[in-house]
Amino acid sequence: MRYLPKSPTERQEMLAAIGAKSIDELFSSIPERFRLREKLKIPGPYSEAEVIQYFKERATENSNGYTSFLGAGVYNHLRSVVTDAIIQRGEFLTSYTPYQAEITQGTLQAIFEFQTLMCQLTGQEVANASMYDGSTAMTEAVLMAERLTGRQRVLVARSVHPEYREVLKTYAKNSGLHVEEIPFTPSGTVDAKALQAALKDDVAAVVVQSPNFFGAIESYAPLAEAAHVAGAMFVVAIAEGVSLGLVKPPVEADIVAMEGQSFGLPPSYGGPFAGVIGHFEHLHQPGALRARRHRASDVARQRRLARDGGTESIEGAVRAFRIGEDPRCAAHV
Repeated sequence: MRYLPKSPTERQEMLAAIGAKSIDELFSSIPERFRLREKLKIPGPYSEAEVIQYFKERATENSNGYTSFLGAGVYNHLRSVVTDAIIQRGEFLTSYTPYQAEITQGTLQAIFEFQTLMCQLTGQEVANASMYDGSTAMTEAVLMAERLTGRQRVLVARSVHPEYREVLKTYAKNSGLHVEEIPFTPSGTVDAKALQAALKDDVAAVVVQSPNFFGAIESYAPLAEAAHVAGAMFVVAIAEGVSLGLVKPPVEADIVAMEGQSFGLPPSYGGPFAGVIGHFEHLHQPGALRARRHRASDVARQRRLARDGGTESIEGAVRAFRIGEDPRCAAHV
């Protein structure tokens, strides 16, 4: 974690730069009932040494020698030591010109390699780097389908990760999306008959997960065909990215939304991790897509993000995957 000091003088300089006289004026748009006026009921303040000691003590309370099945898809994964050797290659460290917005060419190279590998894994032509996590990636995929089809009804398999479905419902609540869930069969796969009955000409997307929350593998082809006949887009969510080393890539999908935690990110008390969206060239992604070529202007990229109605900046997502600070995760892929 970086130490970012902000003295009272520096805070006043930042407020003056944006035309605000005080912190209260800066947040004046937030209704009073939503503002926290009392102190948080947490211990401290602690020194750096005390904080480290606190977490060491909490860590000793964990049981050792047991296999945990908690996490709902979030687990510790082996990250080979060879990744340290890979990320120390000059291609990922070489500094670029001082006026380059992204600071280093090495970072761009790491992102480029990451996107290329995501395309190879998912069977798609374009991939981003990246969304907040798998759940937001799936939701952004649905928003893409809504924009591209002009429809607002979404069919989601109930075998999709429950947290992913909750995030989608949160986005849909105030955006006009109508989310309906499709039941699953006794074998754990989506009920194709129920899906067929629900498919009408107002459906923007059909969303399934494979391997799904029960670990069952979905058969993509008939589901994709049913969706396409109705004019809907077929979205495949993947909560366990490493599974693509064994199962067939979802090439039938119009959009693939994937969680990247299993590629080497630690559990981190539940996230955030790294969401990936992949699709074919003729579609257009949300956020600031770095489409397999290096962008020289950060300003131009952010303007494009705002113009295209993107809902998430790449900068926070890149930090979430530690590509800028610790690209070992990208190298691990």
